[in-house]
Amino acid sequence: MTATVTPVLVADLGVEGERMPVYVHLIDHPGGRILVDTGLKEVHPLVADMDPRPLPWTDSAGGVDPTGIDLVVNTHLHFDHCGGNHLFPGRPIHVQRRELDDARHESDYTIREWVDPPGVQYVPVDGEVELVPGVRLVPAPGHTPGSQIVVVDATEPGGRPTVIAGDTAVWFAELDEPRTEGQRLIVGLDPELVWLSHTHHPWRPSRS
Repeated sequence: MTATVTPVLVADLGVEGERMPVYVHLIDHPGGRILVDTGLKEVHPLVADMDPRPLPWTDSAGGVDPTGIDLVVNTHLHFDHCGGNHLFPGRPIHVQRRELDDARHESDYTIREWVDPPGVQYVPVDGEVELVPGVRLVPAPGHTPGSQIVVVDATEPGGRPTVIAGDTAVWFAELDEPRTEGQRLIVGLDPELVWLSHTHHPWRPSRS
């Protein structure tokens, strides 16, 4: 089944004197529309030093209408990946069980009230699962112990998958020279391209 991935710019953050983009990723699949991560929708005092600047989703290229989303995935539950979860009450939000437990119980991990707003319904995942045909959730420890990636398998014989990596890698250099278990897993998949949360363009492996 054919699936397409669209990056949607939903905010930016101040990091080391520069603006870092925050992207979520929309998967259009015959089995439903899947949103990977939910960015952030407001400024919270705990992260005011990063000068977050949320953008209206409907104004973003490819915009996101929350009412048209069937499934949500959180790659992990840091504030800039779960800050829009409250927009999806009653819809399943898939996250690794380890990540959900850590976000609920670890100190200085995230913005706790953004993890469990009213109406949010998590589907805790243990290990690799197929979300819809050809779209898999795969544990990718490194950025956090409970991080996961989304793998969109190729539909053509000999094709290569597309990966939505969250923060398993933040910069391209982390995939050029992978160090964590999650980064090595991504490179080992021999992907066509990898969408990251904080870069404007996808990473592509060099092919000699």
